[in-house]
Amino acid sequence: MSSTGLSHVTFIVTDLDRMEHLLSAVLGAVRVYDSGSEMFSLSEERFFLIGDGDTATWVAIMQGDAALPRTYNHVAFQVRREDLPTLRETITGLGLDIRPPRSRVDGEGDSIYFYDHDGHLFELHAGSLRERLAVYSATAPGGDVGA
Repeated sequence: MSSTGLSHVTFIVTDLDRMEHLLSAVLGAVRVYDSGSEMFSLSEERFFLIGDGDTATWVAIMQGDAALPRTYNHVAFQVRREDLPTLRETITGLGLDIRPPRSRVDGEGDSIYFYDHDGHLFELHAGSLRERLAVYSATAPGGDVGA
């Protein structure tokens, strides 16, 4: 038996409204549930869908103490390359910290990394696993990176 895929991603945040604004402004998230004062889980929570139809990603946010150290642990969302400049402007306009990009091999894709107000690291990535593995294979000694 194995997993059939990702179910959802949950972020603990200090301000639900502020995080909702980030999710909708940057990722086009649509809220589909708000617990309000009812708590079926550990605290107040909201659910969002990012993307379209059956492939939409379910993101949950929950009220809590979210003081996190800044690390490279992150979640990456697929975006179109041509949207990266506008997304960078939106992120900057929200007062969020953009992390300098890591070094990259030409052709593996472009990304914007940014921290939300609670220290979660997000990546907006324009590229695919298939593209990245093809580039790595072409540049690796012997041309094999496994897959």
